[in-house]
Amino acid sequence: MPETINATDFPKLVGKELEPSSWMEITQERVNQFAHATNDHQFIHVDPEKAALTPFGGPIAHGFLTLSLISYLTAENSVKPEGLVMGINYGSDKVRFLQPVRVGSRIRAQQKILAVSEKNPGQWLIKTAVTIEIENAEKPALIAEFLAMLVVK
Repeated sequence: MPETINATDFPKLVGKELEPSSWMEITQERVNQFAHATNDHQFIHVDPEKAALTPFGGPIAHGFLTLSLISYLTAENSVKPEGLVMGINYGSDKVRFLQPVRVGSRIRAQQKILAVSEKNPGQWLIKTAVTIEIENAEKPALIAEFLAMLVVK
């Protein structure tokens, strides 16, 4: 559940590790929908029979699908300012895909607040280290330094 605090207290959060998100299963249907949305129909994602013949032993999620789930996964346990009008994806300073996510796997997000700055009055830039873990896997799917702009009234 997101925690709500006064926006002026945001700088005190630097270094705070937040609770991990709930696990989310990556289904073939979700992978297929992402393939249709992005026109990326490479067989490794959408053809289970051909993908079974690869070293992965079956279909894998698109790396950008996993990346695109950061907003959803991190929202569950984020810290939000009182008077939040909107949150805007601001970009990433770093993204590394470390291990593919096999269809049927479950992922979750771990996050740590790295930096907080008020760019303009009522506009807070939050930099968070995000790790997308794969259940029962030693290596994470990806790591990223994710940027969000939170606008408060």
